[in-house]
Amino acid sequence: MITLFTILMFYVFGHVIWFALKASWGLLKFFLFIVFLPLILVGMVISGLVAFAIPILVIIGIFALIGCFAKN
Repeated sequence: MITLFTILMFYVFGHVIWFALKASWGLLKFFLFIVFLPLILVGMVISGLVAFAIPILVIIGIFALIGCFAKN
């Protein structure tokens, strides 16, 4: 009985940990792309790296448009 309890406990907690990792990955992507990427681009413009910031912004914009139309 203890063996069955241990196996099921690892099974349930394994699923909980897997769900937590998936949720944290989603939050990390949100913060990276919604919060930190614009801050990095603004910092690049302020520090005089406009020549690097604009191509990055264009590439991200193209990927965003492709992703937007691919979902439809």
